[in-house]
Amino acid sequence: MNHSRKFWLTTLALVMLGMILLPATAMANEASEVSKMENLWTSTGIHGFLHGGGKNFIMILVGLLLIYLGIAKKFEPLLLIPIGFGGILANIPYADIANPEAMGFLGLIYEVGITSGVFPLLIFMGVGAMTDFGPLLANPKTALLGAAAQLGIFTTLIGALALSGAFESINFTLKDASAIGIIGGADGPTAIFLAGQLAPDLLGAIAVAAYSYMALVPIIQPPIMRLLTTEDERKIEMKQLRPVRKIEKIVFPLSVLVLCILLLPKATPLIGMLMLGNLFRECGVVERLSKTASNELINIVTILLGLGVGSKLAADKFLKAETLGIIALGLVAFAIGTASGVLLAKLMNVVCKDKINPLIGSAGVSAVPMAARVSNKVGLESNPHNYLLMHAMGPNVAGVIGSAVAAGILLALVGGHAA
Repeated sequence: MNHSRKFWLTTLALVMLGMILLPATAMANEASEVSKMENLWTSTGIHGFLHGGGKNFIMILVGLLLIYLGIAKKFEPLLLIPIGFGGILANIPYADIANPEAMGFLGLIYEVGITSGVFPLLIFMGVGAMTDFGPLLANPKTALLGAAAQLGIFTTLIGALALSGAFESINFTLKDASAIGIIGGADGPTAIFLAGQLAPDLLGAIAVAAYSYMALVPIIQPPIMRLLTTEDERKIEMKQLRPVRKIEKIVFPLSVLVLCILLLPKATPLIGMLMLGNLFRECGVVERLSKTASNELINIVTILLGLGVGSKLAADKFLKAETLGIIALGLVAFAIGTASGVLLAKLMNVVCKDKINPLIGSAGVSAVPMAARVSNKVGLESNPHNYLLMHAMGPNVAGVIGSAVAAGILLALVGGHAA
């Protein structure tokens, strides 16, 4: 009887315990499921966009705009499409694609190729292999137009320092201002190289600004060119360029390198790679190297560099007062560089017997060959028989050399300056 009573008492106790624990377990399971759903929700892109206040979404729209301009308007698609796509990837919430510390692949590309300065040097070698210096050698005075276009660099340096003094939220040192000024040369590789040396913390914003303005040459330059020239000046037809001998083309890159070594060693990384690529092209005995540098190598580096630059379009890095100030200053620098080349060409027509079409002065910025194409296009609008492309290539390639020289001067003057 005792055993029967104990059995029933034990059974009753277990039943009551079960009645208490089952609802608690069910509630715990339900809470666990709710927690899982919450975790799933908070990991979605929708939550990220809402939580970030929509900034990432805005920058994704910017990336789509760059892709649209590259595809629909054909504004340097080789630059804008990878930059725009990189900007989209960089703004995907929670993906950390642009974060090198999280092993994000865009962040790693940026660190390995852009922060190190390797990509700009390889790009310069490719540009040298693709560029014919013949128009510059055939008409050396056009080198002055390339030099004049660098005025935007130094005026913007002063502007950056003035902007820093005017706004408490912006604090540019002399090194920062020097790195920002180089944007005026419209030379992405040079801008990246100089910023890496002088202002690594501003490298991303400077790279984005420089490459954006390089790609937007067809939009920015024509209004300035038309404003500063008359219809008659735009119709000026220039004499056909003289033939340039092969020996001249071989000696030229070696001569420029020697002068750079003797006078401005700080610029030799950029000038040296540019001249190496050009020597590949002109010497006639390393065709494989010339083709590789001007095709496969520069194409691969352009893809990676575009994605790396696009990674800095991330909202948390881009939508800041300093970054927006750099973008504005870069536009001013580019406009001044364009105007300086055009105005010097007008001045040269006063003293030179052979007239120069002032439109080719705008090609003094380093955006090769985009700026030369724009000069040719605007010239054809006024005179359908006026082909300025080869004439504009003279100041255009001089601008590449000029921006590299300007970078070397800034490194020599400011590189050792206390921040």
